[in-house]
Amino acid sequence: MLGNTSAQAPKVRSKVHIAVAIIGGMNELTVLPADIERNAQDWADLQRAVALLEAPTLTARMAGIVGAPLEFAVKRLPAAVSKRMHGAVHAALTKATQAALWSMDNAPHKPSSTRWHKLAAATSGAVGGAFGFAALFVELPVSTTIMMRAVADVARSEGFDLSEMSTRQACLEVFALGGNSSSDDASDTGYYLARGFTTDVMRHLSAELAGRVVTGRDLTLGVAPKEAGKLLAKVVEKVAARFGVVVTEKFAAQAVPLIGAATGATLNTMFTDYYQDMARGHFIVRRLERTYGEQAVHLAYTQINGRLAG
Repeated sequence: MLGNTSAQAPKVRSKVHIAVAIIGGMNELTVLPADIERNAQDWADLQRAVALLEAPTLTARMAGIVGAPLEFAVKRLPAAVSKRMHGAVHAALTKATQAALWSMDNAPHKPSSTRWHKLAAATSGAVGGAFGFAALFVELPVSTTIMMRAVADVARSEGFDLSEMSTRQACLEVFALGGNSSSDDASDTGYYLARGFTTDVMRHLSAELAGRVVTGRDLTLGVAPKEAGKLLAKVVEKVAARFGVVVTEKFAAQAVPLIGAATGATLNTMFTDYYQDMARGHFIVRRLERTYGEQAVHLAYTQINGRLAG
């Protein structure tokens, strides 16, 4: 039996075809993405989302610029830099969430603007690349805030309300899509794995908040400010472990001799472009889930990804 994943579950279920397949004497309930395929625009949007979300990783792209595997550069980072990294990333994400999401004009469906964010990121990256590690730690919260604004800009263009807790959570989730943490299961990778990390955080906290959080991925609109702050802090902590991987690699790349300001600007532009693409794919998926339900979209996503891989 399928459980309701949100207050809109009855509406969602009326739009989705349910088929029961009996395999080996066991009842396996499968939600078919038939409605998505029937809508040419939604199907094309989902195909675009899959292509964006399953594209080469940020690590691979940075290695292409530096011209060498990044693990060697990471090993050469001074111990003092490595020790400061997690705290710096955590602080940067926290400040970015506060500065970007609370200050932006909340106008769902407003077209996004990608060029300004890339230019701003390139400028901050050039400064960080030119003045060494001290400047990199100063530049990190600036560039992270720029990227968060770029992500929120995409969310808004896809029709999401920036004042909602679920949208803020989803913006943070985007920063978990750039790299794997050391605890990842190498056999289980991809978009849904990364997204699952923050989902687990929400489920654990739902028990603490005595049902104030809806089961699944979205939060209730009635979460008190103090509880909302606690929720976002937990999501930031989880996301920082993954975002910190690619930030460390970026620091290492900029520390390579002869890299300097030019590549610092290039790397920041690449970061912003990458997370804008991740945000576009992520919020397309979430938008389609509002109509068809999570299971139908997940199944359709898997089917499309299988065709692309094949």
